[in-house]
Formats: sequence, structure tokens, C-alpha cells
Amino acid sequence: MERMIIGLVFIIGGILVGLVLRSSSRDPKKFALPAVAGALAGIVCIATACWTSVPTGHTGVVTTFGRVENYTLDAGIHAKFPWQKVINLDNRVQKANVMLSCFSSDIQEVTVSYTVNYQISKDNAMTIYSTIGTAYYDTVITPNVSEAVKVMTARYTAENLVSSRDELSNLIQTLLTDKLARYNIIVVGTSIENMDFTDAFTNAVESKQVAAQNKLQAEIEQAQKTMEQEAQARRAVIDANAAAEVAEIQANADLAVTKIQADAAEYAGLKEAAKNKAISEYLTKDLLNYYYIQQWNGILPNYYMGSENVSTIVGLGNVTAESE
Repeated sequence: MERMIIGLVFIIGGILVGLVLRSSSRDPKKFALPAVAGALAGIVCIATACWTSVPTGHTGVVTTFGRVENYTLDAGIHAKFPWQKVINLDNRVQKANVMLSCFSSDIQEVTVSYTVNYQISKDNAMTIYSTIGTAYYDTVITPNVSEAVKVMTARYTAENLVSSRDELSNLIQTLLTDKLARYNIIVVGTSIENMDFTDAFTNAVESKQVAAQNKLQAEIEQAQKTMEQEAQARRAVIDANAAAEVAEIQANADLAVTKIQADAAEYAGLKEAAKNKAISEYLTKDLLNYYYIQQWNGILPNYYMGSENVSTIVGLGNVTAESE
């Protein structure tokens, strides 16, 4: 539009200059030269106003005398009317980082560094321009990011914010995606870059963690001692059982030996009795006298006690006396 106006200015200016020169000198040549020059300059300006270029990564929004047309232009060179204007909106994925001061459900202050990757809807770029304008980041994205982060952060305690960081990030992204979709802005991805708590809360968390670690260490040591005591008790039971088994085996062995000895003694006694019985059956009086005579050395004893039919013999040396 501006180039068309400039072209018209060149044409009108050239004609006016030519008329002035002609009226002062009455020479037709002096009119023709500035008029032709102004017309050529004006035509060039108007001709360039009929073409536009949309750079890569942008979408062209066309307006006619300020009214937004219901179509867009892709990247490249396009023809248009000189009185139309093309506004280029960046449709690439863009990154925004927002620092927010939030509060947890237990009223602990936390500073959140939040990053969102977004891009405009190419098909609805004319709607974005007509309803929001080119400053859609400050107008729409920043306040919605701030609201989503603060609302979701307030659902967690300060301690749970750390352990539930991934869950919190997903909830914020879901809420933010729904909010920005109403403005034809697409959320590509989000992330919580950092969460910074107050020094007092950080110190309290560290103290709690130290206490928890000490408790865990004490529980581990106690469990280890208990295991050792149980192991010792089991070993004592095993030793006692082993000793009892050894004693039982020894007692059984001793009993077996005693029984064997008793059986042997009983056998020996029976054998001796049988022997004596056999001898008594075969030993007669005559046989005994015979063995006695065989063993006698020829010396009579000083005293000899006999039976009723044998008198006592008293003798010395080789002298004997016997009466019947």
C-alpha cells in the first residue's frame, strides 16, 4: 500500500514539475522529461507493490484496507493487489522460559523456572492476527503459563514437589495445552527447568534427610546384629543337636559293647560249665587216684585225712603207715 502511494506521488509530482517548467519557458521538452521520469518511477513503485515475499518459517496474513482476509500465504513470492498488506507471522517452534514465584499447599515459597515450546497454528494464523495480534506471546502465552504453573504447584506440599516433579510437569502441560489451544497456539513440549526453595525450607529438608539416613543406618545395624544373634543361636542349636547325637551314638555304642561283653561272658560261663560238667561225668574215683599217683613225688604228708575205711597215716620222710 505504501509503495503504491509512493508511485502515485512520483507520477503526480513528475506531471506537476513538468507543467511548472513548461509554463515558465513554454518549451514542451521541459514538460516531457520530468513527467516521464515521474511516471516511470511511479510505475516501478506500483509494480513492486503487486508482489510480496513470505520468508521461510513464516505464514503471511493478508489484509485489504485493514480487513483480514480469510486465507494465508505460505513461504515464497506471491502476487497481490497494491492496496493489500501482508503481515508475516513466525510459525516455527519457539521457546519461552518463564521465572515464576509460586506457593505450595503448605504455604512454602518456591521459585519455578518453566520452559514451554510452542508454535502458532498455520491454518489459523489470520485468526490469531485478527483476535490477538503479533504480540501473542505477551498477551496470551505468558499469563497462561503463569496461571497453569501456579495452580498446579499449589496442589502439592513443598516436600512432594520434589518427589512428584514429573507428575507436576505433565499436569501443567495438560492444562496449558488446553488453555492455549483456544487461541490456536500449539504446545509442543514443556519442562520444569528448576525449582528453588527458601533457605529455611532447604535446611529443614536436609536435616530431615540426615535424620532419616541415620535412622536407616541404625535400623540396618540393628538388623545386622539381630541376624548375627540369630545365626549364633542357630549355630548353638546345631552344636547342641550334634553333641546330643554324638552322645546318643556313643551311648548306643557302649550299650552294644556291653551287650557283646555280657554275651561273651555268658558264653564263656556256659562253655566253662559245659566243660566242668563233661569233666565231672568222666572223672571217677579210680581215675582221680590214678592222676594223684601220677603227680605224687613219693613223699608222704605229715598228716593225711582219709575216709572211714582208711586210717590216718602219720609218717616222716619216706616212711608211710596205712591201715584199713
